[in-house]
Amino acid sequence: MDKKLTIINIVLALLAIFFAYLVFDSIRQPVVFTNAKNEREIKVVQNLKDIRSTQGLFKENYNRYTADFDSLIEFIKVGELPVINIIPDPNDTTFTKTINDTVGYINVLDSLFGNRPNFNVESLRYIPFSEPRQEFDIQAGYITRGGMQVPVFEVKAHYNTYLNGLDHQRIRNEAAQRENLNKYPGMKVGSMTEPSTDGNWENL
Repeated sequence: MDKKLTIINIVLALLAIFFAYLVFDSIRQPVVFTNAKNEREIKVVQNLKDIRSTQGLFKENYNRYTADFDSLIEFIKVGELPVINIIPDPNDTTFTKTINDTVGYINVLDSLFGNRPNFNVESLRYIPFSEPRQEFDIQAGYITRGGMQVPVFEVKAHYNTYLNGLDHQRIRNEAAQRENLNKYPGMKVGSMTEPSTDGNWENL
C-alpha cells in the first residue's frame, strides 16, 4: 500500500512539474518572440533609413526617386555631391542675402556612410534575416497633389521575410493584427499614395 502511495505521489509530483513548465513556457514564448522580433527590426529599420537617405540625395540630383536598387547602389558608389560655401553678399547692405559658392565635391558613399567603415553598400538591397536572401520591395513613381506631379517612393519588408525561422503562428497573428488595423504587416518607409518619407516604425 505504501509503495502504491509512493508511486502515486511521484506521478503527481511529475505532473505538477510538467504543468508548471507548461505555464512557464506559455509566458516565456511570447517574450522570446517579441525580443527576437525587436532585435531583427532594429537591423531592418537601419537598412530602410539608409535607403531613405540615399533616395533623398538621388531625388536632389535627378528630381525623382528610383525603383531600381542597381541604380541606387551605383549612385552611392560613383555619385558626387557639391560642397557649398555660403557667404554673405558683400553688395547687400541689409545683410540678408548670401552667395552660394561650390568649393568642391564629395562622394555620396563618403557623405552618407563615411563614419561606418564596415558598411557594405551591396547589402543595402537585402532584407536582414531573410532566408533565402530576398530584396526589399521597392517602388517609385508620381502622384498628383495640387495639380502637380510629386515624386514618391516606398520600400518595405513583410514579417514573413525577416521573421523567418521564428514561431509561424505568432508571425501569422502579428500580421493579422496589423492587417485588421489597415496597416502594413512589416516594416516600410515612404508611401505610394502620400508624399511622405516617414517610416511606419515612427508612427507606432
